Amino acid sequence: MARYLGLATALAATGALAITPELLLSTVRRGAADPSPDGSVALFSYSQYSFEEESSSAGMNLIDLKTGEISDSGLNASEVNEVVWLPGTDTGIIYINGTNEEIPGGVTLWIGDIKSPNTSTLVASLDAPYTGLKVANTSSGDLHFLVNSLAYPNGTAVNPETEVVPLHQGRLYSSIYVRHWDTWLTKNRYAVFAGTLSANNSYALAGTGMRNLNHGINFTATQPETPIQPFGDLSDYDLSPDGSLYAFVSKAPQLNKANYTASYTYVGSFASSEAPVAFNGPDSEAAKAGHQGASGQPSFSADSCKLAYVQQDEDYYESDRWILYTVDVAAEGSGVAVSNWKTLSAGFDRWVQGPIIWAEDNESIYVTAEDYARIKVFNFPITADESFSPEPLTSNTSVTSYAVLPDSSLFVTASAIWTPTEYSIITDGTKNTLFDASTVDPNLAGLGAHTFSEFFFNGSNPELDQQLHSVVIKPTDYVENKTYPLAFVIHGGPQGSNANVWSNRWNLQTWADQGFIVVAPNPTGSTGFGQFLTDSIQGQWGGWPYLDLVNAWNYIDENLADVDTEHGIAAGASYGGYMTNWVQSNDLGRKFKCLVTHDGISNTEGAWGTEELWFIRHDYNGSIWEADAAYQKWNPQNHIANWSTPQFVVHNSLDYRLPESDGLSLFNILQARGVPSRFLSFPNENHWVLKQQNSLFWHTEIFNWINHWSKGEPLDDSPIGN
Repeated sequence: MARYLGLATALAATGALAITPELLLSTVRRGAADPSPDGSVALFSYSQYSFEEESSSAGMNLIDLKTGEISDSGLNASEVNEVVWLPGTDTGIIYINGTNEEIPGGVTLWIGDIKSPNTSTLVASLDAPYTGLKVANTSSGDLHFLVNSLAYPNGTAVNPETEVVPLHQGRLYSSIYVRHWDTWLTKNRYAVFAGTLSANNSYALAGTGMRNLNHGINFTATQPETPIQPFGDLSDYDLSPDGSLYAFVSKAPQLNKANYTASYTYVGSFASSEAPVAFNGPDSEAAKAGHQGASGQPSFSADSCKLAYVQQDEDYYESDRWILYTVDVAAEGSGVAVSNWKTLSAGFDRWVQGPIIWAEDNESIYVTAEDYARIKVFNFPITADESFSPEPLTSNTSVTSYAVLPDSSLFVTASAIWTPTEYSIITDGTKNTLFDASTVDPNLAGLGAHTFSEFFFNGSNPELDQQLHSVVIKPTDYVENKTYPLAFVIHGGPQGSNANVWSNRWNLQTWADQGFIVVAPNPTGSTGFGQFLTDSIQGQWGGWPYLDLVNAWNYIDENLADVDTEHGIAAGASYGGYMTNWVQSNDLGRKFKCLVTHDGISNTEGAWGTEELWFIRHDYNGSIWEADAAYQKWNPQNHIANWSTPQFVVHNSLDYRLPESDGLSLFNILQARGVPSRFLSFPNENHWVLKQQNSLFWHTEIFNWINHWSKGEPLDDSPIGN
């Protein structure tokens, strides 16, 4: 470890680098700030890793929304798991404490005020490690709340402290979809639980206890689960402000998750024991209109009379356009009446994303959407028709989260290539930045928007009626009239983008500060530029996108005088890893001094080792026996004779989406052909490298590789070998 830290320190001291991998990974990481009901302060969590101490520290801070002053919240971050503002108060809080003296493995609920957090009161003891708290203040004064937890098939919450584990370690399955992302499936599933804190009993948990809202939904193929794993969170469910209704999303119970992405939005009455009903399920008005894909982001209006949500049309396409809908909802008997189904964003050629936030007057809805490499906030009136396309309310940075303040201004948490965290208030189009990490944190000294630029270039698809986009990032210490080798970074997805957003994994400024100019194009398949461009990659993995990248490289070579293409390198992860392998297989591969592939497909026929078969079926126009031509046409391993550019291969053991054997076969072939190559694998990482020590090793070895082949710097002798 001393070698890596010493190298980073020495380079930083010479001014050769601005942000090193060590500085990146030890920078303070701040969460989205959540404003209090009265709009006076916002609460956010933070963490920071120390390589010297080999551990992380964490805490919770407040930012004053008038002055921007940051102070300690007084909450103990080692015990408090999450905090929610108490509805009907100015600065009241209710929070989950991760400890429970009565029930080992359980958690407790506390109520207090952020102005005096040390006087908080214990109100409830819960029997499992519940998370994802949402709270509503009812007309009776009782507090209704939702949380989620892993649950047994009988509906009770799983407490790891008391769970009975079989003596054997065998895994036995009788249907497809046996593992996902980085986890082998068991019979247990996540579920939303409901509880009541009684006002007339000092907010103690009502005698009914915790109720599993997913339990009781009939299924034939897929057991109900909320949040939807592995990336689902509390945005997968909601509680109406008056506490009378709840809503959540869950996968289609009659379809297998290996082959379909469809999920439905369920609504139910909080007071009823009846199972909730999916109002956009089979035979619903939405389904008959052709909207049969995944659902998401259920959000009740301020008056609890309407529900907004997003949905895709295709039932096995994860990158279909997300469209915003509303329905009227009302408790009716023991159930819920749902009516007046309506779309608001049919004329908006972007993906509607969350958080979905209703205006206080219930007349419009705020959302986010990616637009030209930035996540922006938009507003839809509930009267919007199919011709409506909103203008963005934010501009250059990418919104991470936001909230509507009492005066109707927006409080925004955002990031950009040059800053991991920015807190600002936007009022009538005017932005007031309260905090920018790049101007405060010493690890980020020198970073700024001056390193970032963009260009447009011609695409290869003759049916595409627009130019393609690319971002450019220069070194922080960029010098005019000097040339820098090209770092050509290809994004994953493939339905993804190279956007103006901070990343702790593929941080493009950190790559640039190795002494490169990073050019990160957005070719066919990219998101945020219209659905036609996104959809056009279907059946074309090595077609239009590859030709687009050739066009991008030619544009750089002809127009960017400060970029040295002769000594350039190319790198990519996931689909970007596949494309780097395809570049290796074709003429563009000879334009680079070396390549870096992270968890990318090298053999399309082996792609059926994944668990997400719907992904391969969609993007290759069918199964391997139905569309063999597409699998063969774009298979890098059908062009092994062309492989000659030095290549660094990363593939992790817990990557079940793209199994590790693919990376091993790629490396074995490169080695057998005598192509200079290295293989890096982390047994405790999935598709991503998330642990700081692993990430430092990842950065150090990859940067050593590209600096050697691009600039002639010494190649280390760290790899295990004979």
